[in-house]
Amino acid sequence: MPGALPEGADHPYGTGFMRSNTPPTSARPASARRTLRKAARRARRRPAIIAAGLAFAVIATAGAGVVLPTSQAQAGGATENTTMNFALASYSIPLEPTAAYASPDKTSVDARKALVAAEQTIAAASTITSDIQASGLDVGVPVTTVDTDDLAAAVKHLEAATQLPAPLVAGFSERVTAEVASVEADINGLRGRLDAAIAVKAAQDAAQAQAAAEAAAAAAAAEAAAAEAQASSSNRSSSPVFAGPGTSAGDAQAIARGMLAGYGWGDDQFGCLVSLWDRESGWNSQAYNASSGAYGIPQALPGSKMATAGADWQTNAATQISWGLGYIAGRYGNPCGAWSHSESNGWY
Repeated sequence: MPGALPEGADHPYGTGFMRSNTPPTSARPASARRTLRKAARRARRRPAIIAAGLAFAVIATAGAGVVLPTSQAQAGGATENTTMNFALASYSIPLEPTAAYASPDKTSVDARKALVAAEQTIAAASTITSDIQASGLDVGVPVTTVDTDDLAAAVKHLEAATQLPAPLVAGFSERVTAEVASVEADINGLRGRLDAAIAVKAAQDAAQAQAAAEAAAAAAAAEAAAAEAQASSSNRSSSPVFAGPGTSAGDAQAIARGMLAGYGWGDDQFGCLVSLWDRESGWNSQAYNASSGAYGIPQALPGSKMATAGADWQTNAATQISWGLGYIAGRYGNPCGAWSHSESNGWY
């Protein structure tokens, strides 16, 4: 062979050198050369494929702590709605069922459900804060906002995980689901406090309304009584007509004075009583007001009211005085109270 060393001579690369029997490249057929070139290219690509596989393994191990690139802007610069268009890179089945795919893969469906639930929960957190502020009520806690930062971060990680193989996405979906449950618990706590505060306020409002209604009813009753009394006073203002002779004024006053002690009144009340019934009837047991129908010493209206003190109310001064003192005690407390009212209003 041209260029071969003589037998027994040392090779320049050492004694371990062995002569190759492979023919030169130029001497090989064209098909053999193409096969060798393909094998060489495959050998060069193999390290890159292995490195890519290792990178995916590292990303999967990092889990939710790795922030992956988010979806890029669509035409016009608007951010793509990854919540509604989420689909795993390793799957061709869309999230929403179509005629071609009636049953989307479970991993994609779970991921989309987690994102939708997160979106609704974040909106609910904002709503409960707005409701509390709008109510103006004290719900018993100083902080009325719900922290959704961890949930938002978990959503970003899940959205970025669309570039991972489907089996690796489950962990991101589970984290979003767990954060949704945590935020919902905080929302429900605040909602319960707000409902309780609303119930207390409603009870207070109802009590105030009832008190106002009762006060209005009492005022109306008092006004009606005053109007009736005013009418009675006007009728009694005319001089009474004496129906006939009866007990003298002095005798009638003596009877009344003897009855004061039975009501716990002293002589100081007697002067007020004398003045009061002097004005009403002149102490005439048969005094009759034709305009109003008032009758007797106390000018009962109508006179038949005095029948509760005795059947002889029309003629017996003592019966009339007994009824009149009972009326004064029940309405004014004592004769001086009745006299003061008569002085102010012209009637008692």
